[in-house]
Amino acid sequence: MRLLFLLLPLLATAWAQDYKLETISTAPSGLPAAYDSVIQTQGYRVTGPNGPWCEIWFRNSIPTGAKPADDSIVFPIPQGTLVGILRFPSEGADRRGQTIKAGIYTMRYSDFPVDGSHQGVAPQRDFLLLTPIANDPDPSATPGFDQLVKMSTKASGTPHPAVFSIEIPSASKFPSITAEGDTPDQVLNVKIGSLQLAMIVVGKVQD
Repeated sequence: MRLLFLLLPLLATAWAQDYKLETISTAPSGLPAAYDSVIQTQGYRVTGPNGPWCEIWFRNSIPTGAKPADDSIVFPIPQGTLVGILRFPSEGADRRGQTIKAGIYTMRYSDFPVDGSHQGVAPQRDFLLLTPIANDPDPSATPGFDQLVKMSTKASGTPHPAVFSIEIPSASKFPSITAEGDTPDQVLNVKIGSLQLAMIVVGKVQD
């Protein structure tokens, strides 16, 4: 058991070294005109042991509201708000382990309801849901929970939406890619304006 505890930090370091972060100076090609003025031109490429994993561009400014009264909701972001764009250059996967086809997707915020279907998925209820950008033409839209879930099933190809966990960063460097504790999860840490956000870009939730 003592050996296991000694090995865990070494494994976390090894996992972190497998993934690297680089900045991208231009927006993705093929982005609809409606998104041109909304999305930052600078993006981030996460590269893993098998090459580029995903590319992400965040919104210029993410709208926020009052701090949620529910402590399990971390971010004061309105339901359905566009947070950014994600591109998988080849086949990817979401937090549930669902396969996502190569392509460009919008990332919209949602906090999951407290019900039996979502209990235990994560300690917080904050997630980003993917939708193929061809099925999401209006960046200013704020779809409700049910509508957004339906939109996101077009990314997953299953009855479940394509989801990524977000949380308050534990890292102090922005931007950066870090390992999540003693797990193989890889976290993208960014600062958009005054909003600090950590997105688990690699890893599957453990049942």
